[in-house]
Amino acid sequence: MPPTVIPVILAGGKGERFWPVSRRQHPKQFLCLDGSGFSLLQSTANRLLPMAESWDSLWVITAAHLADGIREQLPDLPEQNLLIEPEGKDTAPAVAWATLEVAKHHGEAAIAGFFPADHWIADEAGYRETLKAAAALATERGAIATLGITPTFPSTGYGYIEQGDSLGTYGDCPAYKVARFTEKPDQATAEDFIASGRFSWNSGMFIFPAGVMLQELDTHAPQIMQPLRAQGVDAYAKLEKLSIDYAVMEKTDKACVMPLAFGWDDLGDWNAVERLLKTPDNPNVEMAQHLGLDTTGSIVYTSDADEVIVTIGLEDVVVVRDGKATLVVHKSRTQDIKKAVKALGADPQFKHLL
Repeated sequence: MPPTVIPVILAGGKGERFWPVSRRQHPKQFLCLDGSGFSLLQSTANRLLPMAESWDSLWVITAAHLADGIREQLPDLPEQNLLIEPEGKDTAPAVAWATLEVAKHHGEAAIAGFFPADHWIADEAGYRETLKAAAALATERGAIATLGITPTFPSTGYGYIEQGDSLGTYGDCPAYKVARFTEKPDQATAEDFIASGRFSWNSGMFIFPAGVMLQELDTHAPQIMQPLRAQGVDAYAKLEKLSIDYAVMEKTDKACVMPLAFGWDDLGDWNAVERLLKTPDNPNVEMAQHLGLDTTGSIVYTSDADEVIVTIGLEDVVVVRDGKATLVVHKSRTQDIKKAVKALGADPQFKHLL
């Protein structure tokens, strides 16, 4: 009898908006950003392990250059449960290959759950109860259940999911058919979404019977599934780069959403650290020895505990020091860190900083 949910952690991300601390060999999921003492990957595994019941039923899929880091961070993970992609092809091939492996080891009736490695959850016990409810929905209806996050503000940085017909409640969680997935909206559209009360943020977390997802992938993404079924991971070079949202979720009639509120953040950039760690008695968020004169609303970080950062007359600025790289950016421009990383990668004299 398999556990309630077989968790699969998606751990191949780059975390470029956390540069310079997040680098190619040591990306965001390997960092501790919430003061817990655990990396984001370790925290994700720790909160999912009670659902898996043992390390034998917890899986991680990652990029080849990160495999050794995963082994170091999760030493109890069985080697066969570490799926190593030879090259990144976005989430559809990752979900497809990992679901095939879960079905092979646990059966197509097993309920698989896919979870990003770099999210923060406040209420972990409540979160696990939510996963049980989603597993019940997936089992009863043969559904692909996605966890929607009840919006707390009209974000333009998240995708949204619109609720369709009600499917009742599972546990204490309401469930709905998915009416549609939408991309990141502009400000006015986001405000309309919030006002309607019908939209959730798309968390990127999915729970489903393995066989159901495989059937939907066979139907909607045969260009991915046929090579994988025939050759396994050796087919990766010929696979299309495609997200699971585009490949399946926007096409399937089996998608359901549970709009939930358990304290969630996708930790997308440095501003997320402020959301987690800001306290009323400090005008700044400080993860460094920091002397600030007339500095407010700023985020200050250094990876070297012996270094001191001094700021004067700054407001709403992020200052990050790591090794021989320093980032200074206004909080309103943190999304543009990816552009800076791309520019660094295009210049031979700076590529070593990635």
